[in-house]
Amino acid sequence: MHAHATPPNLPRRRGVLQLLTGSSILLGGGLLWQAGAGLAAEEAVRIPPPAQDLPPAGQSAQKAILAGGCFWGVQGVYQHVKGVLRAVSGYSGGTAATASYGLVSSGGTAHAESVEITFDPAQVSYGTLLQIFFSIVHDPTQLNRQGPDLGPQYRSAIFAASPAQLKVAQAYVAQLDATRLFGKPIVTRLESVPSFFPAETYHQDYMTENPQNPYIVYNDLPKVAHLKRLFPERYRSEPVLVKRAQSR
Repeated sequence: MHAHATPPNLPRRRGVLQLLTGSSILLGGGLLWQAGAGLAAEEAVRIPPPAQDLPPAGQSAQKAILAGGCFWGVQGVYQHVKGVLRAVSGYSGGTAATASYGLVSSGGTAHAESVEITFDPAQVSYGTLLQIFFSIVHDPTQLNRQGPDLGPQYRSAIFAASPAQLKVAQAYVAQLDATRLFGKPIVTRLESVPSFFPAETYHQDYMTENPQNPYIVYNDLPKVAHLKRLFPERYRSEPVLVKRAQSR
């Protein structure tokens, strides 16, 4: 559940209240220190790229749908990736009738919080998006959770938009499992029936609009810092925002 300030009736993300109890101090680099507990953001490592990838297909934009926990952070990372034209937070895996935050937060709709990424394959490949997904965006060994967020709506999943994408994703997961880079099996679900329903407006561009939110400071801003450090050739400082594009 999200640690929202607005709207006031939104549920809060599980684990965040415990994280913020007691004396806490915001540190540089997007870290939170709490009296009596040495807290630090998850470390990230640049993993090898997929051995199989999709070649650039002409000049037309393509889409990828990825779920890796809270969509605030997933969206925020990909908005800083060169070649990404648009990254929208939403819900995947369930039906349109239940694709709303209040229902998805119950964990019973079959949805996952996800991000639909529109990208230029001439600038960034599908395989590179997956490499960033596994390197930075989330921990693919956590089953039905990410950090403080619990439930199947926070599952790790790849919603393949085509049979070719599914083949690349399957090969990459097998490649990473074979090398035992994560120390534990990857639990990322590969879902071959893509669905995507945009989330409510207040969820879009949430990281950019709420950089002082403690949840963002601790869980999500470090991921953007990891992107800049580990993938400097892929990083862009100015994010591509949903609302900015809509206002044009």
